[in-house]
Formats: sequence, C-alpha cells, structure tokens
Amino acid sequence: MTKVGLALGLVFAAALVGLLAWALVQSGGQPRQALVNSRFGEAPLQPREAPAFTLNLLDGETRAADNLKGKLVMVDFWASWCPPCRQEAPVLARVYQEYRSRGVEFVGIAVWDDEGQARRYVQRYEIAYPNGLDERGIIAIDYGVTGIPEKYFITPEGQVVRKFIGPMDEDRLRQVLEELLASSSALPAAAGPAPE
Repeated sequence: MTKVGLALGLVFAAALVGLLAWALVQSGGQPRQALVNSRFGEAPLQPREAPAFTLNLLDGETRAADNLKGKLVMVDFWASWCPPCRQEAPVLARVYQEYRSRGVEFVGIAVWDDEGQARRYVQRYEIAYPNGLDERGIIAIDYGVTGIPEKYFITPEGQVVRKFIGPMDEDRLRQVLEELLASSSALPAAAGPAPE
C-alpha cells in the first residue's frame, strides 16, 4: 500500500470513529438509531414458552407475565425516540380498544428510553393498555428482540407463537388477532355461539 493510500485509509477511519462518537454523544450514550428495525414483517419463530418478567408500569403498578395467562397477549417493544414506533402507536391504541373485551391484552415495553419521554408518548397517543420501562433491556434480551418496534404474540397457555418486526398496519394486526383468537379455545370470544 502506498503512503497516500494509507493516509486516506487513516483519514477515513478517523472520520468514521468521529461520526460514531458524535452519534453516541447526541444519543446520550445510546446508539439508538442502530436499534430501529429497518426490515419489516413476520419473522420465523419456533413456538416456545414466553419468558417470565415483572414489569414496573408507568402508572406505578407492576405487571407479571404470569398474570396474563388465560389471555391472548401482544407484547410490543418500543421507544419514544423511534420513528416507526410513533407511526404505529395510534394503530395499536385503536386496535386494543376493539379487542380488549375479547380476552386480548396488549403490554407495551419501552426499551432503552427515558421515563419522562415514555410517559409523554403514552399520553400523546392515548394508549390505554399497560406500559412499562425496560431500562436495561433485560426483558428485551430474554425475548430475543433485535430492534424496535417488535411485537410478540402469546397464547392464553403462555406460548410465544408469532413475532413481527417493524410497525404493523391495522388490517394486518386485526388479521393476526383474529387468526389467534380462532385457534384458541381458551378464550370466550373464540368459542363462538353456543350450539342450539
């Protein structure tokens, strides 16, 4: 390698390190944009038992995963600084209102976020389902989150059966919920009308 090529390589490397350092300073030490999913859709998933967690909710209560058994649950990993999460928030809020009386529960888990920002996000989008903060990302790691937003669907028996990366639109979210409700005889709404 020539001296000019070596010098250009060093300049490029220094510029890259400087850019990364600037990004870390701007994000408060958290490389946030690297955590936002850039590919969207359903991800392959081997059904498994849902990892247990206890979540400190933004309203001061706590929610344990064990308390969700018997319901179809959608766990959404999000952050207030995530553009696709903000895009999806009104969709989740609306669809939750439609399905909550049918044995469906949503749980939002803000990952690597500031509590004040997370509270403002929940208020801004009028999110009625429980939301809490996973400041260190432990719950996200247990679930295998690779970026945000990500959603995990859990059967009433406590099995994680589907995973979606990126934001979902209302039609797709409803379709998934209907499919899971139809396949779960444990939910009252999924049983259908009583035989005559």
